[in-house]
Amino acid sequence: MAEPLNKPDLLPRTLTLLGSTGSIGCSTLDLVARNPGAYEVIALTAMSNVALLAEQARRFRPRMVAIGDAARYQELKDALAGTNVAVLAGPQGVVEAATHPSDWVMAGIVGSAGLWPTLAAVRRGATVALANKECLVCAGELFVREVGKFGATLLPVDSEHNAIFQVFDFDHPERVEKIILTASGGPFRSLSREEMARVTPAQAVKHPNWSMGAKISIDSATLMNKGLEAIEAFHLFPVEAGQIDVLVHPQSVIHSMVSYVDGSVLAQLGSPDMRTPIAHTLAWPDRMETPVNRLNLSEVSRLDFEQPDLERFPALRLAREALQTGGCAPTILNAANEVAVEGFLQSRIAFLKIPQIVQTVLERMGTRPLRGWDDLEQIDAEARSHATALLG
Repeated sequence: MAEPLNKPDLLPRTLTLLGSTGSIGCSTLDLVARNPGAYEVIALTAMSNVALLAEQARRFRPRMVAIGDAARYQELKDALAGTNVAVLAGPQGVVEAATHPSDWVMAGIVGSAGLWPTLAAVRRGATVALANKECLVCAGELFVREVGKFGATLLPVDSEHNAIFQVFDFDHPERVEKIILTASGGPFRSLSREEMARVTPAQAVKHPNWSMGAKISIDSATLMNKGLEAIEAFHLFPVEAGQIDVLVHPQSVIHSMVSYVDGSVLAQLGSPDMRTPIAHTLAWPDRMETPVNRLNLSEVSRLDFEQPDLERFPALRLAREALQTGGCAPTILNAANEVAVEGFLQSRIAFLKIPQIVQTVLERMGTRPLRGWDDLEQIDAEARSHATALLG
């Protein structure tokens, strides 16, 4: 039986937040603030939001902060003048913050930029709450190998993977028939291809159910996010690629399901609030109270499901194919998608161009085994170069 969270000799649990100014980081600190004495913040990092990072540092008094944009170092240093908070800067500064000892690390940096600091936390054997799916998408077997080698613990934060984690029988994985990732369908679920051709970045970032950052919101709108989650699930859970299914569920009440060989289907339900899965990992192996709205099924009244339309949303098909192909295909998929999404957010390409660019880069580069970390960096850079050229 898990020890209670408030047992004196277990407190405080020390924390590092990678990406503290993003939506995941802010939600995590909201939970920390609601549990005074239970947690000690050791390090906070952000990419460029100096004002919010300094505000967080003054409130939570970490030992160090790191700003990924090295040009903002002096600004952050000045903002924290008079405190004892050490200030680091640049990508290496973020990695150094991740390397500093703490019990629990929130890997909340969006995109492949989060790989190296998360890997640094893994290599010191930390408990890592993984909100950065790209670590497993672009690095896959390499990343999982490091987790085992250094005795780290991965706790999935994505609502879908956290749901599966809560209902998966890890003692008897052979009894699992399949896992079912649910998808809201995003803001354009009912639009035609012709209508989607005209959507704007402002429309695409308005997710109907969840409050998320811009990149994840665009991935949700293309359904690439669900494809990336399928690849992530393959590395998180002992299942084959063919045992991972995706089902569109517009209400976002059932966060994912596990189907067993006896016909039972176990699901985890809750209101669409990321503080629930964050709290599950923050208190693990115990549970903690959260301020999220309680699920009232009589008010929800109905739960709808449909198969994803791979003709209107080809990004999901591309991700599934990359998973089946293996090797460096997921690395290429992720890199090309990041470039294409940024191009759309900058209004350089149309919405429907995102999966077209990803497919073109995959076709041009083909596939080969992913032999090591240097190989990964080379493939990632090559894919980004191809994708950038296609932005026009």
